Amino acid sequence: MSGRFVLLGSVIYLLFFLAMLTINPGPLIVAIPLVVYLGFALLNRPPHINVTAQRTISADYMTQNQPVKVHVEVVNNGDDLEELTIQDHLPEGIKIVTGSARTLASLLHGESLHLEYTAQAPRGSYEWKEVIVSAEDHLGILRQEEKLEIHSKITYLPDIPTLKKVAIRPSRTHGHSGPIPSRKQGAGVDFFGLREYQIGDPRRWINWKASERHDQQLFVNQFEQERIADVGIILDARQQSDVLSRDSKTGKILSLFEYSVRATGALCNAFLDDGNRVGLVVYGFGMERVFPGYGKVQKDRIRKALGAARTGHNFALESLRYLPTRFFPAGSQVVMVSPLLNADLPAFTRLRASGYEVLVITPDPVDFEARGRKLYGELPWQLAKVERALMLHKLTRMGVRVVDWDVAQPFEPLVRSALSRAPVAQHVVLV
Repeated sequence: MSGRFVLLGSVIYLLFFLAMLTINPGPLIVAIPLVVYLGFALLNRPPHINVTAQRTISADYMTQNQPVKVHVEVVNNGDDLEELTIQDHLPEGIKIVTGSARTLASLLHGESLHLEYTAQAPRGSYEWKEVIVSAEDHLGILRQEEKLEIHSKITYLPDIPTLKKVAIRPSRTHGHSGPIPSRKQGAGVDFFGLREYQIGDPRRWINWKASERHDQQLFVNQFEQERIADVGIILDARQQSDVLSRDSKTGKILSLFEYSVRATGALCNAFLDDGNRVGLVVYGFGMERVFPGYGKVQKDRIRKALGAARTGHNFALESLRYLPTRFFPAGSQVVMVSPLLNADLPAFTRLRASGYEVLVITPDPVDFEARGRKLYGELPWQLAKVERALMLHKLTRMGVRVVDWDVAQPFEPLVRSALSRAPVAQHVVLV
């Protein structure tokens, strides 16, 4: 029953009541056309809706902002429907590029109607839940509506930049060849030490300068083995650590979390390309985990997890106190991608005390917010920069390798300059 029917019935009722109250036939005369109008609508009321619908999306996964085709087919299993409106209810964030998600047509018994449109969206997971089908009479007074529950889902994956080299040096490595110095003598390219010449050693290994100092001895070079390692990457998805800012040029709302997602994807790909075993934890609304693995299959798993990642608030996960450190093997490399809060420092103390090598990629929230609000040079901005510098200095004293990233600058050149060489052993100060 539509609002027009209720309004028309109310007007007729008031006219009849007014005629009885005033004992005047005038309101009755006015009500007669309305009664005829309503009677005609009742005689031509739409039949009961008995339709089935099916939705098809051209892909389950798509790179962000790429168009995807959506096809909806509705089949009429009941009586003829002369005026049928079909609307595909769109998830929030989906934008139609071509076509329309709504159509008006007549549908006879046994016939089918096809609705097609092209949509796109930024990174994230989107779910269609229902198709709304409604039928009306010719006058638009009586209306029937059915909501067909049809669930479809698509995940838009992040557009990940390419990194060539991220040098790490965890305390424990695996026995397979890779790019990480293992602190052990063996096949490699980096000088490790000297030992006396033994029968069978290649002549090219002889260190002639060291051998010149001894009359009866030859010395050969030893090289450091290069191996692969376990790398655990933690993406900070806590709502309180995310910062929103407005782009001064386009007016769009930007999220610092989106930069963290792209950086996490780039780091995962770089470590996997070097042959390392990589695992991922998205820490925030919950703890989404991708168990450690190798190769292209692991790349796809991590990218899908990053596509569905979102920020959220969880009282149990407000701090980094409950980081699942046991998810990563002892002595492995832990990489944290987070804007960081002052209350997070004790968590890094525990990581270092547990024997993990820790690398922190921290998108700068101070400059990000100041850029949107145009606060550069003002006192609040200066105080926030000093406070952040002190926090990062404390992390460095703990033995944590820190990369402070202004997201206005490209990520790849920063990593190339800051992480292209393996770190040296650091003196750890726990604060």
